[in-house]
Amino acid sequence: MRSWAALAFAILPFVSAQSSSDLDLGIKAIEAHFNQSHIVPDLLSSFQPNAVLNINFGQGNIQPGQMFTKEQVGSAPTLTVQSSSSLSGNYLLAMIDADVPNSKPAQGDNRHWLVRGVTVGQDSVVSNASATVTTRYWGPWPAAGSGPHRYVVMLYAQPDNFAPPSDFTGSDLPVAPMDWNAYVTDSHLGNLVAANYFQVEEGTASMAIFSTAPVVTSTLMPSTTGSNSAASGSSTHTSNNDNNGASALSFSTPFVLGVASFAAFLLA
Repeated sequence: MRSWAALAFAILPFVSAQSSSDLDLGIKAIEAHFNQSHIVPDLLSSFQPNAVLNINFGQGNIQPGQMFTKEQVGSAPTLTVQSSSSLSGNYLLAMIDADVPNSKPAQGDNRHWLVRGVTVGQDSVVSNASATVTTRYWGPWPAAGSGPHRYVVMLYAQPDNFAPPSDFTGSDLPVAPMDWNAYVTDSHLGNLVAANYFQVEEGTASMAIFSTAPVVTSTLMPSTTGSNSAASGSSTHTSNNDNNGASALSFSTPFVLGVASFAAFLLA
């Protein structure tokens, strides 16, 4: 029995390393997605997350950039966060319409969701039970023929000196354009911890749109020399299949859980 226990202890570090590798790959994939789909720089000047934000509209976690009808995303999703560290304290949750790729509306980007003081529970679920809702979730409703709009859901660290501008201290504010980057700066928000996005298109676009095809995660794996490959346009390829960070995580997670369960059985 001791030999089996020793084997279990030997397996556990491998399980931990495998899980960490999956998380790193998921982070690199979503970072590449944001650059490839022109969310950077259309909405954000940069994006360097340290966690993965999962979005679930009731049928499992979405794929980054997944296309939906407005009816499918009419109600607020459940959000969970995958992180290698504990996520304590308060966070700010937002969903902004970044419009179609390579666009920057003169009036600003439409705010569809803005909640401050959300928390992340031990179950990794984002909770707004004790939060302050500035703008409740308003489902996407893009204009017909305007192309695939990118709806970006973001989770920011909310430090103690956070102070929203006076225009955003109220509650139940409707969907309206805003300068998102100015809000982040003026309110002293912390780092963008994690983000994800989905798309909604009404009708058929009447203009050429940049590709938002999924990222092939095999191009994001660390090199054998030990240096990390950059998640940039020069090192990332596109494909019309469903390979991306979320699919890579779902592929290896059952294996990791199986090994962990086997180790736990041996230790019992």
